[in-house]
Amino acid sequence: MAQRRRRQRGTIDQLPSGAFRVRVYAGVDPLTHRRHTLQETAPNRAEADRVRVKLLSQVDERRQPRSKATLGLLLDRWLEVVELDLTTRAGYVGKIEKHIRPTLGHLPLAKIDAELLEHFYARLRRCREQCSGRPARGHTCQPLAPSTVRQIHWILSGALGRAVRWRWIAVNPAAQAEPPGLTPPNPEPPSAKDAARILTAAWEKDPDWGSFLWLAMTTGARRGELCALQWQHVDLAVGVLTIATAVAQVGGTRAIKGTKTHQKRRIALDAETVAVLQELRGRAVERAGLVRAELAADAYVFSPDPDGRRALVPDTATQRYGRLVRRLGLTGHLHQLRHYSATELINAGVDVRTVAGRLGHGGGGATTLRVYAAWVAESDQRAATALGSRLQRPSPSDAQSTKKRVAKPAKPGES
Repeated sequence: MAQRRRRQRGTIDQLPSGAFRVRVYAGVDPLTHRRHTLQETAPNRAEADRVRVKLLSQVDERRQPRSKATLGLLLDRWLEVVELDLTTRAGYVGKIEKHIRPTLGHLPLAKIDAELLEHFYARLRRCREQCSGRPARGHTCQPLAPSTVRQIHWILSGALGRAVRWRWIAVNPAAQAEPPGLTPPNPEPPSAKDAARILTAAWEKDPDWGSFLWLAMTTGARRGELCALQWQHVDLAVGVLTIATAVAQVGGTRAIKGTKTHQKRRIALDAETVAVLQELRGRAVERAGLVRAELAADAYVFSPDPDGRRALVPDTATQRYGRLVRRLGLTGHLHQLRHYSATELINAGVDVRTVAGRLGHGGGGATTLRVYAAWVAESDQRAATALGSRLQRPSPSDAQSTKKRVAKPAKPGES
């Protein structure tokens, strides 16, 4: 019985111009459910045969894009499945709608490559509005911060990586593109003198507000973590604070979420901070009693309600701090109190790993070293000076006399 001849994959047709058109079936588009065909033109038959083999190899190795979807559609599908907390999702959506979708959203995924992405990043670093280089009258180019461009890169990398997993495309072009480098961090904590002025002014106006800023300075906790702090997380007997949650806020929407590193951490408290919290709790119990309520274990430490049922809004704390420092003739924002805590600990000689643990930095202290490198170097220099001051360098005459006093080994038979 004769064997059935296998049909040749791919077709080669000669065009009226004399060139040859090569077509290879590449499967069904997962979105449109239409046939997807790879096509290329060759100048002669021999080259057409080589092109057919190349396209067939691409199909077999699944290097060809299986979807003609646009980047905008991919971003929509990616946001449907990716797990993000409230604030992170809001930040991603904002960058997608403002920067990515207007420029790249209409492009098919097959046209997204590393060169295109790097040119896109360069345009953003030149002007966030991506003007043509000849801005209209009244327009001033404002470059996008390198850190923001890097966040846009990670958004694209995550979405395109998911497209590879879904077999919409074969390779992730963002993995081949180079985002802008990180600018060296430059934390500017308030001086000890300014910190004392800030605390004094806050305490005179509202002891509870002063306690909030005191805790921000002594623990280095983030504003959302302090707003989510509940009395059940405060062990005054042992002197330990547990940071377990944070308040996330996007516009008028608020939610309780995990910490930034999604891990709980325990922070030891000094005696003065324990006393501050004891006084704060006493005032909270008294206010709850005035409305004939009890201060429950899950009541928030900082709350606008007498019974502590609602958490303090993070933006409220930020705005109140801004008004306070402006009234004192100072500049700065609430997050700088976290920098104050870190730099004071480093200057006091506390090791970086311990500082990182109190701040909730991941990476075993790598982030702490990167952000506070200048303070670590200064502290290390003081340590070297302290060691040197405790030793006395011998003079050349001392070295010679020491050499003479060294006893030579006794010869056999000598006593």
